[in-house]
Amino acid sequence: MIDIRFGPQVCGDLGSAASREWLVPDGVGGYAMGTVAGLRTRRYHGLLVVPGETPASRRVGLVSLDPAVTLPSGARVRLGAHEWSSGVVDPRGFELLERFDLVDGLPRWRWRIGAVVIERELAMLPGRSCVAVVHRLIAGGPVRLELSAACTWRDAHGERRADGPTPQVETVADGAVVEGAYRLAGPGWAPEGQWWLGVHHREEAGRGLHPDEDLWYAGRFTGELERPGDTVSVRAWAGRLDEDPPPAEDIVATARRRNRQVVATAQPADPVDATLALAADAFVVRPSGGTVDVVAGYPWFGAWSRDTMISYEGLFLCTNRAELGRALLRSYAATLSEGMLANTADTGRVEYNTVDGTLWFLHAVSRHVTVTGDTDLGDELLPALRTVVDAHVAGTRYGIAVDPADGLLAQGAPGTALTWMDARVYGVPVTPRTGKPVEVNALWINGLAGLAELTELAGQDAAELWRRHGQAVASFRDRFPAPTGWLHDVLDAPAPAYPLGGAALHDDDALRPNQLLAWSLPFAPLEPDEQTLRRVAAGLLTPLGPRSLAPDSPEFVGRHQGGPAERDGGYHQGTVWPWLLGPYVDACRRSKMSVDDVFVGIESHLTEYGLGSVSETADGLAPHSATGCPFQAWSVAELLRVRRKGQ
Repeated sequence: MIDIRFGPQVCGDLGSAASREWLVPDGVGGYAMGTVAGLRTRRYHGLLVVPGETPASRRVGLVSLDPAVTLPSGARVRLGAHEWSSGVVDPRGFELLERFDLVDGLPRWRWRIGAVVIERELAMLPGRSCVAVVHRLIAGGPVRLELSAACTWRDAHGERRADGPTPQVETVADGAVVEGAYRLAGPGWAPEGQWWLGVHHREEAGRGLHPDEDLWYAGRFTGELERPGDTVSVRAWAGRLDEDPPPAEDIVATARRRNRQVVATAQPADPVDATLALAADAFVVRPSGGTVDVVAGYPWFGAWSRDTMISYEGLFLCTNRAELGRALLRSYAATLSEGMLANTADTGRVEYNTVDGTLWFLHAVSRHVTVTGDTDLGDELLPALRTVVDAHVAGTRYGIAVDPADGLLAQGAPGTALTWMDARVYGVPVTPRTGKPVEVNALWINGLAGLAELTELAGQDAAELWRRHGQAVASFRDRFPAPTGWLHDVLDAPAPAYPLGGAALHDDDALRPNQLLAWSLPFAPLEPDEQTLRRVAAGLLTPLGPRSLAPDSPEFVGRHQGGPAERDGGYHQGTVWPWLLGPYVDACRRSKMSVDDVFVGIESHLTEYGLGSVSETADGLAPHSATGCPFQAWSVAELLRVRRKGQ
């Protein structure tokens, strides 16, 4: 894998170290997450974040273990880091960090206090909500190490305050049970019990959200480090509290072996490929030990069907996990209703509210069968896939229906945003894209052809599917090219002066990246034209991927910043989306254009924000600072897929 390590210059600079985040997933939807500096900058950061019935219903448990070293001289040195609502950062343990490494995906810190060097390693037990934190004396000593446990038990999207109930902490053998929900275990436990008031999260402040919370100082662990190699370790786990997990050092070793095996199974071609293969693993989970699913992004997203299907090939087929993928496709097929794929909202509700998620599902099944030769799965899912086409032809929810006049797919209903550009401000869609969106129709055409192939592989007649495909392709080629030199984004859209359902329609020629799918998909309706792609790239391409809207558009928003309304308002109005680099590269390759230089910026990004991973979004204007989730499934999956495709 690529070498991710930082020395004292980065570690000791709070701006640099606190803006680089690490993630250690548990495989069931929970995680440990923080920054190189050790400073918690988000409400979502913690050493034990526990999934609920769905990955999105996470709860924060153990927040931090703050180290303090008592030297032979009697001096006590604190190695933790907290920012307070007053603006003070105290303690400032990051200033004593001499190195941070990400080793096999696991974080490792080294503090130097004169001749004394102490190392911390952290891992989660694969398949269980359990974290192990190991501290090792590397040089110097003897010293005493104290680890102060700051705790809470709350929804990951909120905060807890001292004016509410006091957390219930029960002392048990070698530690404590907090709120009956999770257990802490380690040496020399001494209960304390007091509030730390006004802990500040700078990233939440930047997002316009409430930035402060109060933490409960539950107690401290204490151990002696007499000679190099001695360790003091703490474990924390949820779920089966009376079932002791393995020793902490064994958990670290187990996690490291597993991560190496994940990478080896993917058979990476180079260190970047290996890094992306391990990054992809973070998103593949088995909630509550059940059916495999995909977390769309950490730290705040759960499972979303559109994200899952866009990510499918990169996460499963490019990492040699087709059997897991097969189980996922079968479970999602069971959710089809009225020809639409369920979209499991982060609230836990099952909703049917996308026009493209189902079409991406058709694509994922087609790619699975094509890549693996698994025609048995194709045969099994064929009846369900046919219901998708039948329902779209007849018409289904939210005005989703094939226009019999041209064979193209229309969509839209008042107050809805059904494409991937689905942001809302105060409940009102920013980009409803009512009409016939370009990528939706590229996916419809691609899905018809893919289903026709599956039908023929099953020895059945696909003539009607090919007829519909031919009609849609002819209409697409006739209607989508715009006088501007690129493709219309939406055909038959309500004119701006008319509300949805008004009399006037127009064709929207805004320069957006959605048109890339018209050239990139396996059964794309158009052959790519180099001149057109260069026009698209000139307006949209950045080092981290295409913008969602060209800068010369009146609606362009160059910074994805501010409070929720400002961020959502700019989410698809110029913000960069790294996942779109996949369709861009595919289109360029089909046009015989060189893409050797396209990956330079995004590969460098692997050490800049979410370490070893790819962010959800970035600013549309330079310096294209990363925004959104630091770890995003489709961003990783699409980069992994197109890099592999070119090797």
